[in-house]
Parts: sequence; C-alpha cells; structure tokens
Amino acid sequence: MPILAPHSLEFTSRGPDQTRRLGTRLGAMLEPGMLLCLSGDLGSGKTTLVQGVAQGWGSLDAVSSPTFVLVNAYRRLDGQTLHHLDAYRLRDALDAEDLDLITLLETGTLVVEWPERILASLPHERLWVDMVWLADEQRGMTLSAQGARYERLLTDFRRQVFGG
Repeated sequence: MPILAPHSLEFTSRGPDQTRRLGTRLGAMLEPGMLLCLSGDLGSGKTTLVQGVAQGWGSLDAVSSPTFVLVNAYRRLDGQTLHHLDAYRLRDALDAEDLDLITLLETGTLVVEWPERILASLPHERLWVDMVWLADEQRGMTLSAQGARYERLLTDFRRQVFGG
C-alpha cells in the first residue's frame, strides 16, 4: 500500500459508471470559485469524471471534451456556471493568460483537464486528481487537497463515499 501525503485519497474505479458516480458525488460538493484539476494520460478517464462532476453539480448541459474549443461552459438553474477547460492544446501558462482563468473562477467553478501544461497560471489552492489507466475497466485515482477549503472538501468527500 503506498504511503500518501496528508490530505490525499486514493482509490480504484472499476469502470466508467463508477467513475461517473464518484464524479457525481464530487460535483455535488463543489462551490463557486473552486478549482478541480484533472491530470492523466489520454484514456485515463478525465472526461468521464467530468461528466459525473457536471451531473452532480446540476448541469443542464451535456458534457463533451472541450479539446478543440478549449473551454465549455455548463449552466445550472440557479445561474451558476461550471467552466470546463481542456489545456491539452495549450503550450504553457502564457497561452492560458488569454483565457482569463481568474474571471472563470470568479464567475463559477473551474475544472481543468491537463492542468500541468498551465500550472504557473493556476492558483495554488485546488483539488488535484491524478488519474491513471490500470486496465480496460480500471482507473486509478489519487485526490490531493491543497488549501484548507479543499482539505474540508476532501474530508467530506471521503465521508460521503466511504463512510466514517
């Protein structure tokens, strides 16, 4: 069993449906101004997790990968916005400056796929999810909280999903 850093949670998803369900639980807990970073290779389940996050958050819109448009905005009945950024096509943090990430966070919740490409432009406080392909129906996930707000989020998520 790996030794995790404080404020981390590790688990294995046994398929896309379970990944979406975990995302749904997480999405229901996200608050305006929160940043969720999803790191992992192609096929590791990032967009599948975002589908669940958006559903749990209450999105009225279907989720699709924003690889070619860079940012998708999903709406909810109360007027809040969930911004979904795919940084795969960005070279570095300078490319991200044109997207005005601070405004995206001020006007809603932000989920970033491939955050390592624009790390210097992201706030330090965030929930980081490392995702890895383990087998056809298995994905490994490690959630790491950075900052008190995200530590509380991770603690609440752990209780809700695993009890205790």
